[in-house]
Amino acid sequence: MIYFCSLASGSSGNCQYIASDTTGILLDAGLSGKYIQNSLMHIDANLENLKALFITHEHSDHVKSAGILMRKFGLTLYITKKTFEKIESKLGKYSMDKVVFIEKEKDIAVGDIVVRPFSISHDATDPVAYAFKKDALKVSVVTDLGHVPLDLLSNLIDSNLIMLESNHDVEMLKSGPYPYVLKQRILSTKGHISNEVCAETILRVRSYSDRLGHVILGHLSKDNNTPELAFETVKSILEEGGLSLDDDISLDLAYRDRVGRLYRIED
Repeated sequence: MIYFCSLASGSSGNCQYIASDTTGILLDAGLSGKYIQNSLMHIDANLENLKALFITHEHSDHVKSAGILMRKFGLTLYITKKTFEKIESKLGKYSMDKVVFIEKEKDIAVGDIVVRPFSISHDATDPVAYAFKKDALKVSVVTDLGHVPLDLLSNLIDSNLIMLESNHDVEMLKSGPYPYVLKQRILSTKGHISNEVCAETILRVRSYSDRLGHVILGHLSKDNNTPELAFETVKSILEEGGLSLDDDISLDLAYRDRVGRLYRIED
């Protein structure tokens, strides 16, 4: 069995919870330590089982309270060396014994969960996304990416649950208030993917494997999207591609300001 819950997702802060019955992992730490602790208590997470904090990249909405969480819960920090060099000065007091440098495409065992980092395209120093495996069960979390190449797609195959970025509606972004340079950054291959690309990616994953039963739309833009628009756009494209939300796959949202559903995935 493997558990997943989005504690928050968006430009205001990101933190995801992945766990087995004996091992708890946090992915990113872009909110206050108090918010994260309260959110974990809200879902009745076993705080004594928390062992690791994995970081995707150095932007503040992903690392804000990394040092605080390391100290509060005694967590080991798993991070690429280049990203660590970017955030080290912001960690506060820490011990190098509690820092593990990860390498892309190389599995890491944390308790009974195996974690695989893999490269993504984003305007950060050395960004990664992660897949988490417990026996035959797999949860993948991929946000903050500008496009979805085949090598990234291969890391998503056989996932039971994927949290995938559904950042913006293209027309809403183009006609919105953002400066031109920022719009171009978001639309670039190092920016964020749209609702449409998110849906197309899900269809591509399902074309390789029908194990994918749950999709959570994450990192929705506050200004260039709405939860309703993201959900309906993705739903429509999935149904056009032959997937039923009643029979084939469930579709859900991660929220920027509140805890999402706690998923319990089992064979």
